[in-house]
Amino acid sequence: MSMSRIQEAFQGKKAFIPFITCGDPDLETTEQLVYAMEKEGAAVIELGIPFSDPTAEGPVIQAANLRALGGGVTTDKVFETVEKIRKNSRIPLVFMTYANVVFSYGTERFVKRMKETGMDGLILPDVPFEEKEEFDSVCREYGIELISLIAPTSHERIRMIAEKASGFVYCVSSLGVTGTRSEITTDIGEMVRLVKEAKDIPCAVGFGISTPEQAAEMCRQADGVIVGSAIVKLCGAHGRDCVPYVAEYVRSMAEAAQSV
Repeated sequence: MSMSRIQEAFQGKKAFIPFITCGDPDLETTEQLVYAMEKEGAAVIELGIPFSDPTAEGPVIQAANLRALGGGVTTDKVFETVEKIRKNSRIPLVFMTYANVVFSYGTERFVKRMKETGMDGLILPDVPFEEKEEFDSVCREYGIELISLIAPTSHERIRMIAEKASGFVYCVSSLGVTGTRSEITTDIGEMVRLVKEAKDIPCAVGFGISTPEQAAEMCRQADGVIVGSAIVKLCGAHGRDCVPYVAEYVRSMAEAAQSV
């Protein structure tokens, strides 16, 4: 079986995976951010489709969601932006959004559109493992990888989720919402070991990571690292002028991840 674009991104190097909220500050800037982050060493990019009640997110990404929605961003406009990006970029792209966004669009219509626009994967942080199948069956039909999240939980549960995982496994470094943290106390190495016992699949760690030191530390234990809030903060602070600031930050994080 040939390797997916997502899995190829983890081959031979540690993957730095940045997250941005689509349409914050606007969709033109979102498009430019993708090109800049790819150029500076991002391996996969997570695109957040804004939602009015993003339960997994801390205040930084919540505010970005509200700014984007206030600017008139819709799911259709996000798809149009992806179509533009795909004319110029082959980087693996993963949507992170909420079940409601997919439901209200129509699950099959949403996933089919993902395929048509060249998206690679989907993360739905509010869908528990037990309810994953209704989305996963449609994703499999269209060749979209539904990425599983694993929190610091029981060994049996981690193994169970890992066995059915595709793309990569998103290891949540701490319980609670997204946002930067001064230290991460979860035994990430143990989570990764349990996943890999169940399935040979890349593991990337997210939630709470913001510094190059943290990125390097996590990449010693996992295959990649995911950063959202620290990047979204830059978008919030600099608005339409954020691209060079984000580019510089991504370069420092990708270098740290790959230095391991």
